[in-house]
Amino acid sequence: MTAASDRLLRRLEWQVVRRLDGRLQGAYRTAWRGVGIDFTDLRAYTPEDDVRHIDWNVSARMDETFVRQYTEERDLTAWLVLDRSASMRGGTARQGKDSALSELAIVLARLLSQNGNRVGAVLFDNDRQRVISPRTGRSQALRLAHELDRPEPAGGPGTTTDLAAMLRLAATTASRRGLVFVLSDFIGDPGWERALAMLAHRHEVVTVRIVDPAELDLPDMGLVFVEDAETGEQILVDTSDPLLRQRLRAEVWSREVALTETMRQAGVTAHRITTDQDLVAALVGMVRQSGRRSR
Repeated sequence: MTAASDRLLRRLEWQVVRRLDGRLQGAYRTAWRGVGIDFTDLRAYTPEDDVRHIDWNVSARMDETFVRQYTEERDLTAWLVLDRSASMRGGTARQGKDSALSELAIVLARLLSQNGNRVGAVLFDNDRQRVISPRTGRSQALRLAHELDRPEPAGGPGTTTDLAAMLRLAATTASRRGLVFVLSDFIGDPGWERALAMLAHRHEVVTVRIVDPAELDLPDMGLVFVEDAETGEQILVDTSDPLLRQRLRAEVWSREVALTETMRQAGVTAHRITTDQDLVAALVGMVRQSGRRSR
């Protein structure tokens, strides 16, 4: 491993993990509890049950809805699905979306692995994918830091992210039932909703959408050239035009509503963090939100 990777991990351990001061180490297990893989019994369905556990064959034969019960594993296997596409390499805040993704992924790997859980990762950028097999301990977080520190070669022009392929790769890689974090800006080709729902059908899925503040509210900077990071298309935009700013806000709102509904229908726990957000505050908020949802 490189010295830069070790320095990054040490910095995050000091600035983030230590600052959490036990607020997540004990809480993440109830918020992101994982799902056991060993079937033990069937019982009648109640309104509080997860519909994904319904045994439809037995229910049809018995003319009553039954759910499968599983023995929850003491330790879980977690996967980090990391979007490394061109759109993730942009940003106007103090750090880019790729830097925010790297720091969040490394901290999650450190928090999960230090409690005895196995953590693996899928790094995706269309034709370039890398899979890190699940392991436990600090060395796994260091290995992930090393992989994320490696520069990604520039993609060809006109290439947009195939989010559906990324989610399908995650589904085939994570063969055993477990916990899956998907870290992405969810900017790419349409039609990935079904792949997300299929992934959530087998695993407990937590999505973390990483956005730049300028993607939510375009700042007034006068005339600027705006470039699509994935296609390379450039246009001249008058960011001081009030009509343009109003239209962009409406489009952003429409996209936010659509994404929220997509995540809800897929049955995933969805979070959004911005690149200028404090990582400790973001993690605490994620755990609290996930804890409320699980209850």
